[in-house]
Amino acid sequence: MHDYTVSDIKVMEGLEAVRVRPGMYIGSTGLRGLHHLLWEIVDNSVDEAANGFADTISVTLERDGSVTVEDNGRGIPVGIHEKLGVSGVEVVFTQLHAGGKFVNDSYSYSGGLHGVGASVVNALSEWVKVEVATGGRLYAMSFRSYEDKDGIHSGIPEGPLAEIGRTRRQGTKVTFMPDIRVFETVEMNFGTIANRLRELAYLNRGVRFRLTDLRERGNAKELEYHFEGGICDFVKYLNSDKVPLYPEPIYISGKKDNIVVEIAMQHSDGYSENVFSYVNNIPTTEGGTHETGFRAALTKVMNDYCRRIGLLKDKDASLSGEDFREGLTAVISLKMQNIQFEGQTKTKLGNTEARPAVEWVMGDKLPPILEDLKNAELSAMIADKAVKAAKAREAARKAKSMAREKSKLENAPLVGKLSSCTGRDPKMNELFIVEGDSAGGSAKQGRDRRFQAILPLRGKVLNVEKKRLEQVLENEELRSLITALGTGIGEDFNIDNLKYDKVVILSDADQDGGHIRALLLTFFYRYTKGLITDGHVYIGQPPLYKVQKGDTAIYCQDDKELEKVTKGLKGYTLQRYKGLGEMNPEQLWETTMDPRNRTLVRVSIEDAATVEHLVTLLMGDKVAPRKEYIQEFADFNKHDSFAGKAKLDS
Repeated sequence: MHDYTVSDIKVMEGLEAVRVRPGMYIGSTGLRGLHHLLWEIVDNSVDEAANGFADTISVTLERDGSVTVEDNGRGIPVGIHEKLGVSGVEVVFTQLHAGGKFVNDSYSYSGGLHGVGASVVNALSEWVKVEVATGGRLYAMSFRSYEDKDGIHSGIPEGPLAEIGRTRRQGTKVTFMPDIRVFETVEMNFGTIANRLRELAYLNRGVRFRLTDLRERGNAKELEYHFEGGICDFVKYLNSDKVPLYPEPIYISGKKDNIVVEIAMQHSDGYSENVFSYVNNIPTTEGGTHETGFRAALTKVMNDYCRRIGLLKDKDASLSGEDFREGLTAVISLKMQNIQFEGQTKTKLGNTEARPAVEWVMGDKLPPILEDLKNAELSAMIADKAVKAAKAREAARKAKSMAREKSKLENAPLVGKLSSCTGRDPKMNELFIVEGDSAGGSAKQGRDRRFQAILPLRGKVLNVEKKRLEQVLENEELRSLITALGTGIGEDFNIDNLKYDKVVILSDADQDGGHIRALLLTFFYRYTKGLITDGHVYIGQPPLYKVQKGDTAIYCQDDKELEKVTKGLKGYTLQRYKGLGEMNPEQLWETTMDPRNRTLVRVSIEDAATVEHLVTLLMGDKVAPRKEYIQEFADFNKHDSFAGKAKLDS
C-alpha cells in the first residue's frame, strides 16, 4: 500500500479566477452547478473507496443549509508541503490544480482528474470546515469568504491546520456552505443527491453510502445504499419494471493493458436498447470508445456463437448488432488512468485504448458463459430474440420503404397539417407541437411565420414503450412528426438534419395535456434521444390564469403566482384557461410564443439511469409499480389542473 503523503500533492496555479467565472469550473450557477460542488467533494471520497481505502461515505444536509461529506479513508495529508510551507489540507483547499491525482502512486483510478474540486468548493462557499482524522489524531481547519472595500476574498484560511485532539476515527470530514452571492439558490435537492449516491453505490460494490436530510425540523430523512451485487444489482434495478428473459444478469470482468473492465447485461422482452457506461464512476452519457468496443464485441461473439450452434448457416448473412441488442440493458464500468474526455462536460470517452480492452475482455469472457451447459437456455433465448429482431427489422425496413414510396416521406403526410415557417435557417426556426385543431388554429394565426412552424396533433399519439419500429411508423401522428423533424429515427437518426433548433411541446395544463407531453417525451427519448441530449426539446408553459384590472392584464402560470399577484388587489376579474383553445391568437402569442415574454422549460437528462427507470415505470406494461409510484408522489390535494400529476424529485 502506498502512503498518501503531502509530497504527492503537485501544485499548478492559484485560485484567483474561480469567483470571477464560476461557470468555467462548475458549468453554471444554477442548481446543476450547486450540486456540482457536492459532487467534487463526494468524488474525492469515492476515489478513496475505489482505490480500496474507504468503505463508508456519508452526506448530510445540515439544518443551516450547509452540507457535510464524511468518509473513513486515509485522510487528506496533514504534513507541511515542501514548497509552499503550509499543510496539505491548506494546499488542497486553496490552490487550483493541486491534488494527489496527478501521480498514479496515490490513486490508481480517479474521477477527480483536474485537482480543482476542493479548491473550487472553497472559492464558491461562504465558509468551509475540514476535519482530518489520521494516525490517532484529529486535525481541523476552516476557511471563509468575506467582502471588504477591495472586493470579495474567497476561501481565506481562518488559521493554520490545528491538532484538536485524539481520535479513533480515520478519514476526512468536509462541511461547506454554498455562497448565496454566487448561486441562484443554495437549497440542494434531496432526490438528485439520492439518485447519484445510489448510482455510486452500484458502481462501487460493497461501499456504503448514507444520506441524511436534517433541514426540516422534526422530520429527518435518511437513506442508505449498499449493494454487494454491484453493477449486476444495477441492471436488475433498471429492469425491475420489465420482464427479463433470464433471471440473473450476465457478468463479465477482466483487465487488459491496466484497464479494468466490468460489464453486466440482461435482455428483457422489450425492444429498446439501453447501455449505461461509466469511467472511474463518471457517467459517459454520450458513450465513447468503450461503448463502441462493447457493441462490436457483442456482435462478433454472438454471430460466432449462432454459427457454432447452427442457427446461422454458412450461406446466411450475419445478424446485425442492433438485433443482438434489442431489449438489452447493459452497464459498462471502466477503471483506467489518464482519461481523455471529448469536450468539457466529461460525457464522451475519447481514449482509443479503451475499445480494444473492452473487446478483448468481452471476447475472452463471454464465449465460455454462452457455451456453458448450465447457460444453454439463456444463450438460446438471446440468439432466438436476435433472429426475431432481424425479421422485424426487415419488416420495418420494408415499411419505411413503402412509406417513402407512398408519400416520398416528405410532404404527403403533412398536407393540411404542418404550417411551415418561411425562414430557411434551422438554427433560428422553432416547431410548436400543439394538441387539436382549436389550439392549432390559434397558434397558426398568432405565431411569427418567419421562424415558427405549427404541427397540430389530431389523434392520440402512440405510446412507443414496448412498440417495435414498424408499429411506430404505422401511427400517422408520429409519422407526421418524424417527417417534420427531418432527423430520421432510431439507427437512422441524424441530428445534422434537424429542421428546427427548438422543438416545443405546447399542450394544455391539465391531465390530458400532461399525458400528451408524456407520450411525446417517451417517443423522443426512445427514438430521437439526441434531440433531448443536445438540448432541442422544450415544454411550453401557457398561463393558467388571466387577472384583468381595467386595461391591465396579468397572466399567472399557477396558483402560487396567482396568489402573489392578487394579494391585496381589489376589483379585478379572473379568467381560468381550461385549454389553449380558449385563448385568442393575440393572447397565445403574447403569453406563450413570443420569445420576449414566454416561459420555456428545456428538457434534459440529468441522470440517465433514473430517467430510464422512470420511463419504463410510468409508460410500461406493469400496473402495480406505476400505481405505487403515483400514490407516493402525486399531490391529490391540489385543486388545480395539475392534480394527480406526479412530482418528481429528480
